[in-house]
Amino acid sequence: MKVKIFTDGGSRGNPGQSGFGVVVVDEKKQIIFEASKYLGIKTNNEAEYEGLIFGLKWLKKNESKIDQAEFNADSELMIKQMLGIYKVKAGNLKDLNKQAREFVLAIKAKINFVAIKREFNSQADALANEAMDRKI
Repeated sequence: MKVKIFTDGGSRGNPGQSGFGVVVVDEKKQIIFEASKYLGIKTNNEAEYEGLIFGLKWLKKNESKIDQAEFNADSELMIKQMLGIYKVKAGNLKDLNKQAREFVLAIKAKINFVAIKREFNSQADALANEAMDRKI
């Protein structure tokens, strides 16, 4: 099975109250999983990475059913760092990038990373905002 995993992270204040949203859709564009989490005080880029890592953990748990996954995010910085186009310069992102890369190496499924426009990430964005609103 092929899936698309949409992730988004946000921060109100940067750093400030933060959260992420993750939406997984199958080949028929049906939502098969979604989640959100409040993260406390983080930067928007930290929240973006936390969402990606959560999506990667979900993929690892479900990899027996999935042979291809496309991660979609509106964070050009994070996507280009995961693709190796941009170096990870910010100290607060180095460990998060390393964690994400370790998951990618541990997962058997083929993984692609795609930068998308914000308007195509509305479901994950809504979940991230719900997480920040809830503060749970």
